Amino acid sequence: MFFADRKKKAQALVKSADADALLITHLPDVRYLCGFTGSNAALAFYGRRVVLFTDGRYTTQARQEAVGARVVIAKKSALREACAWLETAGATRCGFDAGHTTVAALDAMREMVSGKLRRRFFLPLQSPIAKIREVKDAGEIALMRESALLGCRLYEHILGFIAAGISETAVAAELEYAARLAGAEAMSFDTIVASGLRSALPHGHATGARLPRNGFLTLDFGVILNGYCSDMTRTVYLGRASETERGVYDAVLAAQEAAVAAVAPGATCGDVDEAARSVLRQAKLDRWFTHSTGHGVGLEIHEGPRIAAAQQQKLEPGMVITIEPGVYMEGKFGIRIEDMVLVTATGHEVLTPAPKAWTTL
Repeated sequence: MFFADRKKKAQALVKSADADALLITHLPDVRYLCGFTGSNAALAFYGRRVVLFTDGRYTTQARQEAVGARVVIAKKSALREACAWLETAGATRCGFDAGHTTVAALDAMREMVSGKLRRRFFLPLQSPIAKIREVKDAGEIALMRESALLGCRLYEHILGFIAAGISETAVAAELEYAARLAGAEAMSFDTIVASGLRSALPHGHATGARLPRNGFLTLDFGVILNGYCSDMTRTVYLGRASETERGVYDAVLAAQEAAVAAVAPGATCGDVDEAARSVLRQAKLDRWFTHSTGHGVGLEIHEGPRIAAAQQQKLEPGMVITIEPGVYMEGKFGIRIEDMVLVTATGHEVLTPAPKAWTTL
């Protein structure tokens, strides 16, 4: 049912773009529209016909996974055969996603159709599949809840493992090993484990540095489960924190909670960003908040919408976003707290309910 609805939305894009066909080459979009998870694919739409082109490595997999699409195993290039099929079928204007098509790829695609079509055949979509994917359907929301809750369980597990003197890489390895044992297909991104002075690095990937006896530890990680990503950050303290450290942590927590509270259908992304930023501004910490407040999550770890200053896009029910303000004081410490939040018809739902109040190990 979900795939049929998604295909209808894709076909509506074709009509709105003044095209009569659609060519999808971005693999997350292919998976979204038909369920195929292989590493080589082109999905072609023309009229009511949908054809998935892939190569011989995926003969069995494509026939098992593809829903609502005829499968063609290309003898040479899947993309070339998709272009040839569209031309033979009678297509005259084919939409494509300019955001995921390089200049070189577009030139190659044009070479794959005959000269009489070459100049005007491919038309960039003003509203690509990525826009459709911003609003999750019920099936996606169910899968994202599972992925997010697995992340929460992993956080509880890693709290029992952390201790002063252990290396950051050991923490990351334990977390990732536990994730795979629990059924995760992969991590959503390179696990961030940043301790002590390194916690001031917003994307401080794990190193051989040892966890301090006194200092912050930031854990930012996510898992891929059933194709869908999770993303969460918690910052904990090892040892005994100073009054200043506690004060900054409390301010970041207040900023994060204010932004979560601002999430509702109709709210602009900029309003949500400002809800976090204003709290840190009042605490005179805003100059150390150096990135946007959040982003969409789904089949990819970074999707639309963008939760950032002055963004006028309005939130809609079904969007899943992150809320992740932080403060990063170079040479001292850094703190970030992040949740995944679902926009509902009446407000919001936090999908990562793991404890985020002050934690001392």
